Amino acid sequence: MKPPILPGYAVFSKKGRDKGRYFVVLYTLDAEFVMMADGDTRKLDHMKKKRRKHLTACPHEFPDLLMLQEKGQLKDSDIRRALHSIVSNGNGEQQSPTENREG
Repeated sequence: MKPPILPGYAVFSKKGRDKGRYFVVLYTLDAEFVMMADGDTRKLDHMKKKRRKHLTACPHEFPDLLMLQEKGQLKDSDIRRALHSIVSNGNGEQQSPTENREG
């Protein structure tokens, strides 16, 4: 079963200038659009609006980021730290969600 594209989940961009990058969905605008950030190129003060159909959901959820956002304490460094665990594969190289991780 495919993971949902909901606030707090990591997503992988399939289209656009940000193709190949991971983001965290911070909130939904409507049935078609979400707002997301990665803490690096798309910071909290300038989030990215993106169509759901251009994203691939990842099975990683970050509920602690949503709690920090509700309190108004979420920082870009928190998002970068959360995404770092799924972005690097141990060699410092970026992995897409469709790559075979077993070699």
